[in-house]
Amino acid sequence: MNDQRTLLLQFKNNLVYNSTFSTKIVHWNQNVIEDSCNWEGVACDISGHVIGLQLDNESIQGGIENSNALFKFQYLEKLNFAYNSFNSIPIPKGLQNLTNLSYLNLSNSGFGGQIPVEISEMKSLITLDLSSQFQGVIPLKLENPNLKKLIQNLTFLKELYLDRVNISNQGDWWQDLSLSLPNLRNLSLRDCDLSGPVNPSLPQLQSLSVLRLDGNNLSSTVPNFFANFRNLTILTLSSCSLQGPFPEMIFQVHTLEVLDLSHNLLLSGTMPIFLQTGSFRTIVLSYTNFSGTLSDSLSILPMLSVIDLSVCNFTGPIPSTIAKLTELVHLDLSLNSFTGSIPFFRMSKKLAYIDLSQNSLNGSLSSKHFEGLSNLSYVNLGYNSLNGSIPQSLFNLPSLQKLMLSHNKLSDQLNEISILNSSNIDTLDLSSNRLEGSMPESFFKFERLNVLSLASNFFNGTIMLEKIQNLRFLTTLDLAYNNLSVEVRSNSSEFSQFPQLTKLNLASCNLHEFPDLTNQKKLIFVDLSNNKITGEVPSWIWEIGNGALGYLNLSCNSLVDLQKPYNIPGGLSVLDLHSNKFNGTLPMPPAFSIYLDYSSNNFQESIPVDIGNFTSFTRFLSLANNRLTGAIPKSFCSAVDLEVLDLSGNFLSGDIPPCLVQNIETLGVLDLGRNNFTGEIPDSFSVNCGLKTLELSWNNIEGKIPTSLANCQLLEVMNIGYNKINDGFPCILKNSSSLKVLVLRSNEFYGGVRCPGVNESWPNLQIIDIAFNSFNSSLSPRSISSWRGMKLNNNAQLVRTHLHFTYLGLNNLYYQDTVTVTIKGLEMELLKILTVFTSIDFSSNNFQGEIPDTFGELNSLYVLNLSHNSFTGTIPESIGNLTLLGSLDLSTNKLTGEIPEALTSLTFLSVLNLSYNKLVGMIPIGSQFQTFSSASYAGNTGLCGFPLNTSCDSEKPTENLAPSSSERAFDWHFILTGLGYGIGAALVIAPLAFCKQWNELLDRFLKLIYPKYGFNYVRYDGKVEAMENIEDDEVEDDHGDELSLGGYCVFCTKLDIQMKIAIHNPECMCHLLTTRILSNQNN
Repeated sequence: MNDQRTLLLQFKNNLVYNSTFSTKIVHWNQNVIEDSCNWEGVACDISGHVIGLQLDNESIQGGIENSNALFKFQYLEKLNFAYNSFNSIPIPKGLQNLTNLSYLNLSNSGFGGQIPVEISEMKSLITLDLSSQFQGVIPLKLENPNLKKLIQNLTFLKELYLDRVNISNQGDWWQDLSLSLPNLRNLSLRDCDLSGPVNPSLPQLQSLSVLRLDGNNLSSTVPNFFANFRNLTILTLSSCSLQGPFPEMIFQVHTLEVLDLSHNLLLSGTMPIFLQTGSFRTIVLSYTNFSGTLSDSLSILPMLSVIDLSVCNFTGPIPSTIAKLTELVHLDLSLNSFTGSIPFFRMSKKLAYIDLSQNSLNGSLSSKHFEGLSNLSYVNLGYNSLNGSIPQSLFNLPSLQKLMLSHNKLSDQLNEISILNSSNIDTLDLSSNRLEGSMPESFFKFERLNVLSLASNFFNGTIMLEKIQNLRFLTTLDLAYNNLSVEVRSNSSEFSQFPQLTKLNLASCNLHEFPDLTNQKKLIFVDLSNNKITGEVPSWIWEIGNGALGYLNLSCNSLVDLQKPYNIPGGLSVLDLHSNKFNGTLPMPPAFSIYLDYSSNNFQESIPVDIGNFTSFTRFLSLANNRLTGAIPKSFCSAVDLEVLDLSGNFLSGDIPPCLVQNIETLGVLDLGRNNFTGEIPDSFSVNCGLKTLELSWNNIEGKIPTSLANCQLLEVMNIGYNKINDGFPCILKNSSSLKVLVLRSNEFYGGVRCPGVNESWPNLQIIDIAFNSFNSSLSPRSISSWRGMKLNNNAQLVRTHLHFTYLGLNNLYYQDTVTVTIKGLEMELLKILTVFTSIDFSSNNFQGEIPDTFGELNSLYVLNLSHNSFTGTIPESIGNLTLLGSLDLSTNKLTGEIPEALTSLTFLSVLNLSYNKLVGMIPIGSQFQTFSSASYAGNTGLCGFPLNTSCDSEKPTENLAPSSSERAFDWHFILTGLGYGIGAALVIAPLAFCKQWNELLDRFLKLIYPKYGFNYVRYDGKVEAMENIEDDEVEDDHGDELSLGGYCVFCTKLDIQMKIAIHNPECMCHLLTTRILSNQNN
């Protein structure tokens, strides 16, 4: 019909569209004789009337709002303007003239503002789609009219899609839907700012088949009546703040095909046992609190193609029957606690994506696991405990693009791989395994490779860095921490042909010089730490990445200076220069640094007074172990985001600025130990104090403990030992229930240790050292009994974690607390304080009265030292209950009576000193007691029996004079170590079997991920760790006498009979506790 043709051409002329991208209206041409009903996007009835306009994806930008031609199509039934760009103009009111319109689709077309009331007059509508996938500049909204008014006349409506339309503050919108739209089948209201629980009126929509409510704040439980919808096929409630148990009966709705409950962290439930063959195609429960095991009945869901149970709390094995799902395409079970082996997926021929990472899966990989999976493109099995070799067939999967097997126990050598079958691989991550031998040359021939990460294995040999020239698409290269030697050539023309990397990690690659990175324009991450690079840091390094460098780690080299002139880019977020030989003045930090470590160098002079102006965004700052002098600049007080400040091991002096603890409420660790600070501890701790570690030891601080320290309710570690503080017992901390380590050693504290009105405090205390003070009076049995951190329940296990402070929370980083303890007669610094390590040292005070029996309740205690006091009475029998006790020193007191027979049950005891008391009787006979020398009992004239020369029926020898209890120094040569139960003088079987041989590098290994760039950060230091399980490699104990210099573990060593050498147990497995002997002088 000519009139319809004319209208179409008028309509086209009204529109503003991009003819380059148009595929329909651009071809509407009046010069072509062709029937206009045959034009693309036009549909007509048998009479030639236009009844449909499908104009989606036509790049229309305007002209519709005043198009009279459009509104004259009186027979029009379907109108589709989806996926155009109308630039937030309002929906035209003239659409109400299209009285026969039953289908209106304006989705994702860029309309904005209030939805016109005229839409509510379009009574013939069956489908209305005003949804959007993305928030527009001016989003659509329903205010006037509101939802109720919009739909009240649309009684024939069966499909309503209003995703991302603002429908907030609508009252009882559920009931409005139920009453006005009785025929509704599909309802989608995603991200509409709706709130409130699901109304019980919803079941009135008996025809409902599709319900999508994702992204609304329902904040309620899931009602049971969802199971009553007989036609329900799709139910998605993602990110709705749902809570409580999910009704299991909903899983049994036989018509249900898609169920998405993801991102409801408080929603709990279990996967049911499916009782009948269901219709499920997609089940998504990720980021919920679902738990329990998976049933074998999953296999009776023959159409199931997508299973996403990631980031839940599922346990148990992955059922082998899951491999019978022949339609399975996507399987994600990551970040759970699944155990056992990986099922075979040979029957799941359509499988394209599998992620089982971060579980506890074990066993080996076989070629049969993925046999015949020609569509498999994504495999992530990282962070498990898989062992054995990597099957060659895995690399030969024809569609494989991403293969991630990191952080397992995979071993053996990799053979060369067929390039033809592996040509699609773009991501290969085999890091943190036990792979060995030479790196396959074929890795450097994967032309599409984008990410190559082989770090933390045992690959050996020499790699020429120029080999990566062939990998044109490579953006990430990580070869760190192998046994490799990476060689670089100085020919800059070769480096100009390198791919444009974004991340380069060559830590511990035996580098002797800087690779030439001057042509790298996209590089944001560089780690060259733990190499053998000497000389100056070249000035060009600050210019790589076109000034966008965000991470630079040059630590653990032999660098001496920064080549001048240099310009450190302000956007450098992580700068780590620790453990080099830098000297002179401190370089000014980058303006936006978050992590800054200049520790363990030879920087001298004073800290720049304006350094705080450059650390406004810094979270971690360490200048420890340098030769810095002068006072702490007050500008630090403006660094209000600091979480860790470590200035220890310098020659800093003066007072501690009060604003440091007053202004920085985020500060979790303040370490000023081993300096020359004077004055008092500032009494200015904020009421919002977040401090967890306060380390002020080895200074010249005087005065009293400030009362405002009581504001630090989260305090876990307080070490103010080796100062001149003159105060009573710190009862101001009596309510600090988090306190785990308290060290007051070698100060001028006095008085009793009881706090008035308090019988119990510090339930988590595990280390207390108040030795070498002037405390007196008796000990409170009830207070000691309240230290539950030193107790093990009957069913408790030793959890091998460490005291630490987590900072940069998104990165799994923590600052490792340290403390000095006296064990076996030597001062040693525990670089890692195990939460199971417990110690009490009350020595060299003037405590009186009897030793409380309640010490015997502390059944996880490892060290007990009450020596050089004035305790009287007998040794409590209850000490025999301390079955984990490794060191007991009660010497130089006034104890009487016999040595309790119960002490012979202390089979882990390697240090015993009962000398210089008034003990009498026969020394008990027991396996462990037979190993101690006579020095353990010296000065007790009433004792007899082995190992003393006095038999129990002979005359007692002349009494030896005991040293005065007031003496502050005493001869630890009197403390001789036992020869060891059952194996002579060589070894002590440690009470805690978690030691591994000393390895100076691997013991301090840490991997850090910086969120902005996905940085992998490796740090060799005792104070920074990554919160993940890092398993060291077993090596033979060939260190010899280096152990006597401090390389030994508290639980795995003992001193020989002459106290000259530490003897190490070669079978000991101590990778979680490291000790070293401290010098009492600053470096």
